[in-house]
Amino acid sequence: MTLPIHAIQLDSVWEDKAASFAKVRALLAASPPPQGALVVLPEMFATGFSCAVEATAEPEHGETEFFLKALARDHRCCVVGGLVVRQAQGARALNQALAVGPDGEILARYTKRRPFSLGGESAVHERGHAPVVFEWGGFRLGLLVCYDLRFPELARDLVRLGAEVIVCIAAWPVKRFLHWMTLLQARAIENQAYVIGVNRTGSEPAYSYNGRSLVVDPQGVIIADAGEREQVLCSTLEHAIVSEWRAQFPALRDAALA
Repeated sequence: MTLPIHAIQLDSVWEDKAASFAKVRALLAASPPPQGALVVLPEMFATGFSCAVEATAEPEHGETEFFLKALARDHRCCVVGGLVVRQAQGARALNQALAVGPDGEILARYTKRRPFSLGGESAVHERGHAPVVFEWGGFRLGLLVCYDLRFPELARDLVRLGAEVIVCIAAWPVKRFLHWMTLLQARAIENQAYVIGVNRTGSEPAYSYNGRSLVVDPQGVIIADAGEREQVLCSTLEHAIVSEWRAQFPALRDAALA
């Protein structure tokens, strides 16, 4: 059983959703995913990592959710992407990863559990409280958003729920890119899971990014690396690699997780 991956390493257009949507469509038109693939977009891909909620936040079923559903429907794929959702009047917004299927159904909605306080995010975004796992293409996939990656307990929560793949969408600055790559490998090794890390590239007013979106196998081997330019990174996950490694090296069983 295999699952094709299309990771979109995007140079988002600052606080311009329509322009970012157009870029995504152009990238996928140049590199169309096969039916049934998993397509992954970065954290807050439509606006960049802005704390101006008046520019980023939208209600549930807003324009970014509509765009993700249209993308999934057009390509007959599962699409995961980041967006900011507005809560009730006066409440902080939610930085989320949304997974949608080809029939427009929401497969998972995950709220970032560790807002990036150093960047001011915790002042405008409410933290989430629950891990989220969903099924696609014969795999169980768990979601993380950017800063969540630094907290190993969050990834382990996903494995407790049966995750075989951890998808981390991010806006991870270039100044800490070695942390990004090392932590993606560490989360793969300690959880005996595939890890897909999808980062943005380009620059914003406060941060610059160098991409380095990765697909890492359950033993920590980098099997795909997007480098630094805007592009679609293509890879394939094989279910047997997860199941066989977990059986051969029973670390999760010894941790009372399997």
